[in-house]
Amino acid sequence: MLRWMLRLLLVLVIVIAGLLAPVAYTELACTAPVKPDSYDATLPPEHHRNEGRTLLTYPEWHIVHAYDDYAHVIRDADPHDYAYLPAITGYWSSLCALTSAAADHGGVPTATKQLVYTIGVSFTAELLAKAAYEETLGRLFTALRGPTHAPLDELTAQQAADYAQFLQQVPWYKWDFTAARAALSAAATDVLRDRERNVAIGLEYRFKAAYAGVIAAAVDSVGADQLTLRMIVTGLTPDQLAQIDGVTVIGPRSDGIEIETPRYRALTRLLRDMALNGADFTEIAGNDDILFTATSLFPQADGALFSFARQGYGDTRHLFLVKVRELAGRIRAMQSTQMTLEHVHDY
Repeated sequence: MLRWMLRLLLVLVIVIAGLLAPVAYTELACTAPVKPDSYDATLPPEHHRNEGRTLLTYPEWHIVHAYDDYAHVIRDADPHDYAYLPAITGYWSSLCALTSAAADHGGVPTATKQLVYTIGVSFTAELLAKAAYEETLGRLFTALRGPTHAPLDELTAQQAADYAQFLQQVPWYKWDFTAARAALSAAATDVLRDRERNVAIGLEYRFKAAYAGVIAAAVDSVGADQLTLRMIVTGLTPDQLAQIDGVTVIGPRSDGIEIETPRYRALTRLLRDMALNGADFTEIAGNDDILFTATSLFPQADGALFSFARQGYGDTRHLFLVKVRELAGRIRAMQSTQMTLEHVHDY
């Protein structure tokens, strides 16, 4: 018994070391001397956000995109057709590149660094566990099922798509995993694949529901992040801006009109709509640089910090860091190119 306990402890140590290895690599190989941000902001300090965070928000969105890719893959194929390892390596390789780039923009706040490491390790563990099952027992039950999806294959694909859409604006831990598990049980038939999906995915949902409760409690104890930000806009009048749903006009500034908008996915839609209607952006959250992602059929793009192939779409995501004053022009220019704006990363 003692020998088995020691063996299990050794395996546990190896697993933990493996999960923490990308963190160690990022700290040792991807950091650079931090240069203070010298931009003289117009917005008052209480509306400033650390500029380096525009770069470090991408790893969080990489996870959102990974779930979206997964949903697209299993819509017509099966879970074992999703490439789990590239999704994991994409997270850490992008984090490395962006951590290095953030050094020229005031560096990465400690709290942000802890967050991206924590969610990165969790994401890695989740996908490795899912890959281990779906590539073995999951693949076996898929073969026994045959080429046609079972009812729960269809339901889990729809749940994955709904979850990916939910993550565009709402934190993952607010998703109702308990209700999703109940829906699985209610829709399960007696076919073998349904019984297997009900057990396997049901256990996954049960674990995530418990973990989500822990994360929600932790967030409540420290307070949720702000849901709005301030920016300065030119090219549109205060009346025109006030007519845009989601925009609150604060007042004139020497270099434009100060407004308040939602963050996250809603912000991207607002920035795109304002840019296409003639607006230009002077400053966002007290910063003069911002990250955005765009997709194209080309594997590389000039000026991209990082490019990553999307699964289920057949195209590539590109990351660009630009001056805030150039953002609207870049958005408008995309209308005549083969590149599509995906997301503007705030801070």
